[in-house]
Amino acid sequence: MIFYVDFQDKSAKFERRKPINTILTMYGKFQKYLQDELKAIDEAGLYKRERNIASPQSAEITLQDGSKALNFCANNYLGLADDKRLAEAAKMAMDARGYGMSSVRFICGTQDIHKDLEKAISEYFHTEDAILYAACFDANGGVFEPLFTAEDAIISDSLNHASIIDGVRLCKAQRFRYANADMADLEAQLQAAQACRHRIIVTDGVFSMDGNVAPMDKICDLAEKYDALVMVDESHSAGVVGPTGHGVAEQFNCYGRIDIFTGTLGKAFGGAVGGFTTGRKEIIDMLRQRSRPYLFSNSIPPMIAGAALEMFKMLGESDALHDKLVENVNYFRDKMMAAGFDIKPTQSAICAVMLYDAPLSQKFAAKMAEEGIFVTGFYYPVVPKGQARIRVQLSAAHERAHLDKAIAAFIKVGKELGVLK
Repeated sequence: MIFYVDFQDKSAKFERRKPINTILTMYGKFQKYLQDELKAIDEAGLYKRERNIASPQSAEITLQDGSKALNFCANNYLGLADDKRLAEAAKMAMDARGYGMSSVRFICGTQDIHKDLEKAISEYFHTEDAILYAACFDANGGVFEPLFTAEDAIISDSLNHASIIDGVRLCKAQRFRYANADMADLEAQLQAAQACRHRIIVTDGVFSMDGNVAPMDKICDLAEKYDALVMVDESHSAGVVGPTGHGVAEQFNCYGRIDIFTGTLGKAFGGAVGGFTTGRKEIIDMLRQRSRPYLFSNSIPPMIAGAALEMFKMLGESDALHDKLVENVNYFRDKMMAAGFDIKPTQSAICAVMLYDAPLSQKFAAKMAEEGIFVTGFYYPVVPKGQARIRVQLSAAHERAHLDKAIAAFIKVGKELGVLK
């Protein structure tokens, strides 16, 4: 039996019918290709499966089947994702300013709380102005093309986030890449780019897979020596590194030496959504005029802006959350290294437990889940081949008992799988 789909051509005033099996044939070859690719991904132990949480994001979470688990794989660095004060601020903002904006900023999508939040971000990073985006992916995707042309050069760290890589691809500037945090290689790339009109060095503040911090003081020194701008993505460093958690500029005393910061409200700063770029006044003004993700995306919802404003107020009142995070990181890292695990050097809230083998990282994470501990195995293409690891992310929401339970589970599974002797 053949089924038909009707297509009506109003101008010709007649109906054409096309067999559904013809339509399926059009997709068939591509469907087979996708099925084969997905099967290969799964057989290689690289298939990503999502976990369903049926509770707020926190140190301890409830799963869809009602079981409990300790979460060590969220970016909830300051433990604010389920903070009652932020939730109340979001409700109040929604009551006062509505649910959504239904518009982009320059048409009629700007409220007073958007401007207040941009001011709060600028004050936090000691900059002149800020601009909001739906996500930091959009901030990084929209920062290069409005500012740089084929006459210019972008010098990017080899381990920069995918959003920076995609943003660079959208720009016609010449591209240079230096080995991760390698200042000798950075200097070589700066020398190679001297013929370009403008140069900008771009780096993550904290590299999300390894947990290491970019040496911003040395980067700024080279930028001044070779007449380059500096940009840093603070997504994994703001709220985390530095004496009071204000990020890499605070840690390396580089205020005034960094021209552009990008970051997110979706990690340490409450764990929701929203991104930003902050820096020199003229740079931000140009982004308002020409940055496509800003010009063609809705404004962030009032509830997000309201909660973020309250979050910055909280962080200004006390450093207690940051202090607890640092204490948790030091305790976990020291105990894991004492147990014999290979931990990459870290100055952040990210501890990379190196396993090197992709299927092993998947098996290790699955066995940890059986112990009630949520961690994630990372492997190619998220990290280089042969560099698979379990990435552990610590939070101020974790209590000492949570850390001890996770460490005990790591040791148990490590022995079962032959990672520990």
